[in-house]
Amino acid sequence: MNKEVICDKQRIALIILFIIGPPTVSLSGVEAKQDIWLAVIFSMIMGLPMMFIYCRLHNTFPNKDLFDIIEICFGKFIGKVIIIFFTIHFIITVTTILRNYGEFITTVSFMKTPLIIPMICFGSLCAYVIIGGIEALERWGSIFIQIVVFFTFILILLLIPNMNINNIRPVLSNGIKPVLQGASKLYSFPFSQLVVFSTIFSSFKRKISPYRIYFLGLLIGGIIIFVTFFSVLLTVGIEDISGLYYPTYTAVSRIDITGLERTEILSGILFSLGGFVKMSIHLLAICIGIAKIFRITDYRLIVIPITLMTINLSYLLWDSTMDFYEFDGEIMIYFAFPFRTILPILTFIIVEIKKKQNGSVQA
Repeated sequence: MNKEVICDKQRIALIILFIIGPPTVSLSGVEAKQDIWLAVIFSMIMGLPMMFIYCRLHNTFPNKDLFDIIEICFGKFIGKVIIIFFTIHFIITVTTILRNYGEFITTVSFMKTPLIIPMICFGSLCAYVIIGGIEALERWGSIFIQIVVFFTFILILLLIPNMNINNIRPVLSNGIKPVLQGASKLYSFPFSQLVVFSTIFSSFKRKISPYRIYFLGLLIGGIIIFVTFFSVLLTVGIEDISGLYYPTYTAVSRIDITGLERTEILSGILFSLGGFVKMSIHLLAICIGIAKIFRITDYRLIVIPITLMTINLSYLLWDSTMDFYEFDGEIMIYFAFPFRTILPILTFIIVEIKKKQNGSVQA
């Protein structure tokens, strides 16, 4: 397997784009009601221990990704089985990302366009970039991160005249339980999804690099999500947010400035850019996982067939938009939890036990 090394700043940019993509258009964690902004803070705190685990594993096994570490910790046979299920989890995740993008495009812009068309275009673009390797993706990310952050905060500034402070009152009127429920949803999407980076990152320039990359990416991405959620809540109100698929898109459409029309298009572009990064990273992880299972020397050889498979699954798995959002919002969180949380924690515990017993872990 070829090892590709990219610099810390470019990896941080990828993580930020990964975090702020879809969540900034389709808000999750609405169970927290008007305290959704508190749920964002809690979800970031929940994500910190997982970031530490990824960093610890990277430093314990230099030049190894999570797939390699799993095989080392659990043995070749059990490790391969875990990698297979882990890869299936990533496949399901990619299908939800791609379907979400297709539903968004056909709902807000091209109502008469068949759902499969934007999905084919989006999937093909991701495959093209992944064939170029992660270095091509990071070059793309380092350019567009500045555009995404700039236009995100421009849109937020333009929303200020439409904001109403009463939309966040009263604070904690329903107690802490709804906030924790919302935080768990936000932790699942997007913060727990950062586990995918541990499967594509392996080589780092310095020992401190994993901590710098993961924690800065989480912090900056989390701050942008917090500001976005807070602004949309002040603009739209929790009653309307609860009944909308894309509340940020609706909020931006309320910008009323003479000579400035259709600003919601910018929201759609930002969503697409973030979704592109999220799908590309997961698609890369799938190809790396399958390459390790079948001992394929170069994951690029299977990018196109894997992409075609995910496009077909995204289109065929759900009969309607309602079915998809029910799965993505209610079922996916339970399906993903073992892979995004339990398995990394279990791997970390095994590594630490072996280190205490033997003084080191044999790679």
